[in-house]
Amino acid sequence: MKKLFGLFALALLVSACNNGNPTATEETTAEVEAANPHEGHHGEHHGHHGMEAEEEERVHYDEEVHLKNVRQLTYGGDNAEAYWSFDDQSLVFQANNPAWGTSCDQIYVMNLADGTPDSIPPAMVSTSLGRTTCAYFMPGDTTIIYASTHLGDDECPPVPERKEGRYVWPIYDSYDIFVADLEGNIVSQYTDNPGYDAEATLSPNGDKIVFTSTRSGDLELYVMNVDGTEVTQITNELGYDGGAFFSPDGSKIVWRASRPTTAEEVEKYKGLLSEGLVEPTNMELFVANADGSDARQITELGNANWAPFFHPSGEKILFSSNHMSERGFPFNLFMINLDGTGLEQVTFDSAFDSFPMFSNDGKYLVFGSNRNNGRTRSTNLFLAEWVD
Repeated sequence: MKKLFGLFALALLVSACNNGNPTATEETTAEVEAANPHEGHHGEHHGHHGMEAEEEERVHYDEEVHLKNVRQLTYGGDNAEAYWSFDDQSLVFQANNPAWGTSCDQIYVMNLADGTPDSIPPAMVSTSLGRTTCAYFMPGDTTIIYASTHLGDDECPPVPERKEGRYVWPIYDSYDIFVADLEGNIVSQYTDNPGYDAEATLSPNGDKIVFTSTRSGDLELYVMNVDGTEVTQITNELGYDGGAFFSPDGSKIVWRASRPTTAEEVEKYKGLLSEGLVEPTNMELFVANADGSDARQITELGNANWAPFFHPSGEKILFSSNHMSERGFPFNLFMINLDGTGLEQVTFDSAFDSFPMFSNDGKYLVFGSNRNNGRTRSTNLFLAEWVD
């Protein structure tokens, strides 16, 4: 399905939901401090705010041959994890924008026919309380599912400090999963277990939900029916499993995962998790059948590989990665075959591109980026026609 926003210490990560952007090295801290991480996992959205001064800002680069007619949808604040309605007419996303009166990630719905939020502000569909993440349309497009901390506290939960210079994501145990109508009224609560429950996404045919939970003591993936019944754990290896999405036919899932193996890595992972934290700077992509069977790793690139989403063919994965980066950034979008071959770079920004999602008809791609942001820390949404 982290996560995620602000300046993601630029580096990686939250959130089929992508919980944020993972950062890589301590040297990166001064340039890409995390300002407002958005956890969720699918992800937080924090990008890199400082492009080279001499570089012209733009919404599209000549090398981006898979994208055409790129359109910027938001202008300012932190906007990320935009996901399509079933009819491809609207986007649901999380944002933190002082101009909209918010100081903590909340959920908004944008009707693409109405123009951009600069001309017509989007409608908030969360409670305005606590922190939210990873929203997705439910079948019928009259309700949305998302995670929120508002039952734990009306206030925005604190953002954790770096651990010995390392970028970390918070795993708030007050997150639970809710269903709300488009007026912001909560109509159902799907989880009430102690611990983190978030990063929920739906299968394209609308019958199953995949999400991440700590109910087992580790960050694992679970599947449930669209009405919240028959919750089943589908991963069981030590490490962070999150940000999962279904394939176009609903038969497979793709997700990001960390796999600590050495005694030192295991100790560090478990220690951070006991504090409600995870370090998202080393993650690879995995695919499996929708019930978790036949799980296999499809990237071995190093650094942070996350925010995966299936290509409309179901045979490729689009994802965000900083594996070519020496300083933690840039993050760009890449595409790879399900067998791990055919790696191809898709975007070529100098800062941060992530959270790709294809429209249900496969004609459009929406993604989050730090491009064309006036050299600020803003992460904005962009819409493009997809060219195979």
